[in-house]
Amino acid sequence: MIKDFEITGDIANVETIAVGTSIRVIRRLKRIYGDGRWRKLKGIAKVKLPDGTICKAEIHWYEMISAGRKEFKIKRIIS
Repeated sequence: MIKDFEITGDIANVETIAVGTSIRVIRRLKRIYGDGRWRKLKGIAKVKLPDGTICKAEIHWYEMISAGRKEFKIKRIIS
């Protein structure tokens, strides 16, 4: 799992993975960013890795309307 990267384009094929209490880390998210309707999402995006490589990857993140998108991570490199 890679956490140090930059998203260089739009995120495509966005899907909701979990909502509310079905998110394993919901207590931590609420403590750090605030209470609200949290969702865990996944999508495909072009990313720039720390070594300068640009590739497509499946990324996951958490999102709440008032807090925005938080804690992006790469789950797998596609190409």
